Amino acid sequence: MTASDPKADLHFYLQSARDALLWKLEGLSEYDARRPHTPTGTNLLGLVKHAAGVELGYLGDTFGRPFDEELPWHKEGTEPNSDMWATAHESHAHIVDLYRRAWAHADATIAALPLDTVGTVPWWPSHDNQVTLHHALVRVTADTHRHAGHADIIRELIDGAVGMEKGNTSMPPGHPSWWEDYRDRLERVAREADGGAQ
Repeated sequence: MTASDPKADLHFYLQSARDALLWKLEGLSEYDARRPHTPTGTNLLGLVKHAAGVELGYLGDTFGRPFDEELPWHKEGTEPNSDMWATAHESHAHIVDLYRRAWAHADATIAALPLDTVGTVPWWPSHDNQVTLHHALVRVTADTHRHAGHADIIRELIDGAVGMEKGNTSMPPGHPSWWEDYRDRLERVAREADGGAQ
């Protein structure tokens, strides 16, 4: 077994989450990429837009490395949650490009600084707003994986596509009829556990 490089390990898992998030958009129309699927409006393109802002904040601004353009949804007076959905003028291609540029910017920070570098999170309370690059990298990786999980479910709701990464569904093989039977069985078990609820 070879020695581990903590920064390389963290970066590997961040990149795998980034790739998964973008993969969930592949082949979708503008409509399917942005339509809401939950009562709170969760949608695929919004998750990617949000992830871009998270990277630019925690792995850019926090370490005195601002991005070369201001994000419109960070301007004062912008409506709440505007980073969680794409406007009609923010195309699928535009948001994907922004995310790729955000992660290139974040990667430059990761490469340039040691993990124990201390930064200041501008939007946190001033008495408790200092973090190390290690902390920020773990936070961004966890956040991106969380949203990649949201994207897994949303994509399955759109067209049934599932999988952990391209070429690896991480799912047991099964014909659509097998999955239908499986889901029906889970429904029956849930009702039985609930005392036969109708």
